[in-house]
Amino acid sequence: QVQLVESGGGLVQPGGSLKLSCAVSGHTNNRYAGAWFRQAPGKEREFVAVIDRSNYLRYADSVKGRFTISRDNVKNMVSLQMNNLNPEDTAVYYCAFSSTIITSNLRNPNGYAYWGQGTQVTVSS
Repeated sequence: QVQLVESGGGLVQPGGSLKLSCAVSGHTNNRYAGAWFRQAPGKEREFVAVIDRSNYLRYADSVKGRFTISRDNVKNMVSLQMNNLNPEDTAVYYCAFSSTIITSNLRNPNGYAYWGQGTQVTVSS
């Protein structure tokens, strides 16, 4: 059974940085898509970034150039470096996992079978 544990959320001022990490256990190889989604109060869960099974990266337009997703194959971890944060980035951030997802579904939360518990990111002065 795959388990995901996120860490690294918190309160940061506008323009600041945070790094989120997602520890993946229960999967025996690195051939999986690891993604980050976020959900703000009263809004639907939205795609943020994904690293697919071929290590190809995709980003939401709203975070492109500010966020960087990466995978550490030794630690079996997917991370999200977030720079130049603004209040609109405030949300609960979730990591997601799939070893079978097809490319056309990478930005769709319904394509992921496993989710972390979420970590709160608040950007405020």
